[in-house]
Amino acid sequence: EDRAAQSLLNKLIRSNLVDTTNQVEVLQRDPTSPLYSVKSFEELRLKPQLLQGVYAMGFNRPSKIQENALPMMLAEPPQNLIAQSQSGTGKTAAFVLAMLSRVEPGNKYPQCLCLSPTYELALQTGKVIEQMGKFYPELKLAYAVRGNKLERGQKISEQIVIGTPGTVLDWCSKLKFIDPKKIKVFVLDEADVMIATQGHQDQSIRIQRMLPRDCQMLLFSATFEDSVWKFAQKVVPEPNIIKLKREEETLDTIKQYYVLCNNRDEKFQALCNIYGAITIAQAMIFCHTRKTANWLAAELSKEGHQVALLSGEMMVEQRAAVIERFREGKEKVLVTTNVCARAGIDVEQVSVVINFDLPVDKDGNPDNETYLHRIGRTGRFGKRGLAINMVDSKHSMNILNRIQEHFS
Repeated sequence: EDRAAQSLLNKLIRSNLVDTTNQVEVLQRDPTSPLYSVKSFEELRLKPQLLQGVYAMGFNRPSKIQENALPMMLAEPPQNLIAQSQSGTGKTAAFVLAMLSRVEPGNKYPQCLCLSPTYELALQTGKVIEQMGKFYPELKLAYAVRGNKLERGQKISEQIVIGTPGTVLDWCSKLKFIDPKKIKVFVLDEADVMIATQGHQDQSIRIQRMLPRDCQMLLFSATFEDSVWKFAQKVVPEPNIIKLKREEETLDTIKQYYVLCNNRDEKFQALCNIYGAITIAQAMIFCHTRKTANWLAAELSKEGHQVALLSGEMMVEQRAAVIERFREGKEKVLVTTNVCARAGIDVEQVSVVINFDLPVDKDGNPDNETYLHRIGRTGRFGKRGLAINMVDSKHSMNILNRIQEHFS
């Protein structure tokens, strides 16, 4: 599954910030400087028009990542930052605030540069800039993305440029629309998605090398695998680091069962029986392939159930619309492939997760992490959840046993 699409989906379906219980770990470049976090936006002494923008967006108090990141990002002299944060934690708003705070609106040339992995993700960040800067009309934004054609030799007067690495590199070097020496803040967003795309890593490093020494570098990533970490250290010299301590996802509040069947039709029959026996608020059913998901959704519809289908060939916007309908309770059952296991679908009414097919990786081994992600959809918000696994062969029983061993 394409990481950029996953990230975009999370942005489209987030109506509000996620309340994470993750502890934030802060490593400072200069251990002697006092470390402080803020509990309110007023403490940051923002320009009044920015504070107004923050409140208009519905932020009442800083999120966990904002409490720690904003004082660092807004400090004088500017400090560099590498931060790990999941989707929905308010990091976009945090770095947008940092950019807007550093801009001199009277100077009509690019001063802040933000790299996004794709055109669609750049647009999402652009929306946040526009919302937060709406009481700051002299601030202008330009998109450095494919298809945004400018006349050769033209200089850009917008103070903030957001774009994808290839186009930004062209604008800085070949076309000279941007003078990189005047950039004060450089943001690299979604580094983990970025380096999954051929060429982006190299282009980002080349852009970074054109920037002045005192330019503030901010890098964000949802995950910190070694490859992301190595990349981050190349792009951000002398960083402060904010990491999320791994949240121990537990399955304590989720009752897990399995049902023995002989084939797909029996699994379907068992599903209908379960349906008759328990009252379900909403259920998510995971299938291994699109073909099974399509078949199952059709069969359930024939039985008179209100079913939504989510699968990988749908456009991201279509997926977001399906999730929205499910969230509003218009459909009671969501049948999906793995696309959804990692999307931030937090639907409070999901009381049952059914693994119609057990999660396996591409080599056919148990995929424990996906199992956790899938069934973790139900035990959320401290409620009790129910997970039912359909077993239709010796092989799938073996997979289930191995998943059980892993988690016990």
